[in-house]
Amino acid sequence: MITVLLAEDQGMMRGALALLLGLEEDIEVVAQVSRGDEIVDAALAARPDVALLDIELPGHSGLDAAAELHARLPDCRVLILTTFGRPGYLRRAMEAGAAGFLVKDGPVEELADAIRRVLAGDTVIDPALAAAALSAGPNPLTARERDALGAAVDGVTVADIAAKLHLSESTVRNYLSSAIGKTGTRNRMEAVRAARRQGWL
Repeated sequence: MITVLLAEDQGMMRGALALLLGLEEDIEVVAQVSRGDEIVDAALAARPDVALLDIELPGHSGLDAAAELHARLPDCRVLILTTFGRPGYLRRAMEAGAAGFLVKDGPVEELADAIRRVLAGDTVIDPALAAAALSAGPNPLTARERDALGAAVDGVTVADIAAKLHLSESTVRNYLSSAIGKTGTRNRMEAVRAARRQGWL
């Protein structure tokens, strides 16, 4: 029996996935969580074979949780299942140690097969997304540029960002300016939107 942890913030989707996977003779959902910051504790308690993670979760992203799971529970294979098939997300998931990446609009049989394959040691990636990731190239933003852009939301000031990141205002301006240039945008809000579209944030 393959044991699975399911992390999905939408209750109806989580319940439907658990029900559908439960119909498979060789798969059992042993833990369900709705928040990213609950994933590692639940996995350490349930010791699943596979963790099926959404990306955009409250408390902690599925990508961050994947990296932590990879470090703390290396025998647990991580499969990302998301609505957001963005090339940057795929690259970040692979860097975090994920064994697979699928988008949610595929058939449930494909998901069950992917769970079996990642447990067998295969890497399973949505083919269209793999092609898009190859053509998109690597994330051009440095970690600090991503931090600065990630903090530049809801009209916050440069001073607010500097205080949050413990940096000087001139350093923050430099990071934002560099990120704007790399994303080919005109201002920081456009840069945030462009980076999110690519899955770089």
